[in-house]
Amino acid sequence: MRYDFGSDNTAGMAPEAMDAVMRANEGFARAYGADDVTARAADLIRERLEAEAEVRFVFSGTAANAIALSMLARPYEAVMAHQAAHVCTDETGAPGFFGQGVGLIGLPGGSGKVDEAALKAILAEPVVGHRQPPGALSLTQATEYGAVYTVDEMRRLIEPVKARGLGVHLDGARLANAVAAGFDMNEIPRLGVDILVLGGAKAGALCAEALVVFDKALAHRLDNRLKQAGQTASKARFLAAPILGLLESGAWEGHAAHANLMAQRLADGIAERTRYVLAHPVQANTVFVRMPPEHHARLNEAGWACYRFDDGSVRFVCSWAVTEAAVDDLVAAMVSLG
Repeated sequence: MRYDFGSDNTAGMAPEAMDAVMRANEGFARAYGADDVTARAADLIRERLEAEAEVRFVFSGTAANAIALSMLARPYEAVMAHQAAHVCTDETGAPGFFGQGVGLIGLPGGSGKVDEAALKAILAEPVVGHRQPPGALSLTQATEYGAVYTVDEMRRLIEPVKARGLGVHLDGARLANAVAAGFDMNEIPRLGVDILVLGGAKAGALCAEALVVFDKALAHRLDNRLKQAGQTASKARFLAAPILGLLESGAWEGHAAHANLMAQRLADGIAERTRYVLAHPVQANTVFVRMPPEHHARLNEAGWACYRFDDGSVRFVCSWAVTEAAVDDLVAAMVSLG
């Protein structure tokens, strides 16, 4: 393999995250999240968001998303989300499993952003006893297609949902990339988001995400819920430490800014030097390319890992570890395809 552009999950831990784990490994610490490392990480997240919140660290984004949605929607309700959102396409029914039957309503919209008119149309539908009515909205920032919502775009989607007394979840697996692209994360609690999943793994941490619950009423017996779901780490400091290291050092958004820059470098090279067409605007760290299947196969055979996404385009993800040389070599490989 020359380089794996298949996902930002394929990169290892960032040095700042690894250093924090090594520091957390010294001596003894209280178990199950009662340690100082976990407390400092949670405090730093609250400080960054300028909001009070319950913060827990879990093993995966899928668990964080699914548990969050189970807290916002009842088993006979459904969660509205973009039809390409991770909760709809890549979590094997986890929201319904953790939510004991919670459904999903897929909404359209360009580049992974929920279409405002489609959302309002669903909200305007009469509630009948034969199908699951909407109980919450799930948004993704940055989206599965690398788009970044502006604060105003997000507000226009959240306000009509909150006006009906429904909950809002934000999947922030790539929130660092959105912040590096200019999104103000301090607006998240002010917009009315009830639960945020703050991404760690894709930002360079270990397999860890932070579940940030702004609505304290939703946090009732949160630790019991997490324990039952197998998401309570006995040595919790090792989940919190990598995220703490990234946030303390500024590498959380710093590495994301680098990944975004490499994605733009890749997009510019493709546009200027090849005949391929970009399928979506490049705003974060992902690049989507219209490419014949045979060309995609030849790239993979040559060691450039990438895969075909839901819309038929080929996705290239730039992680914190991607280098300029790797990007330039990939562009050259595309040029050689003819």
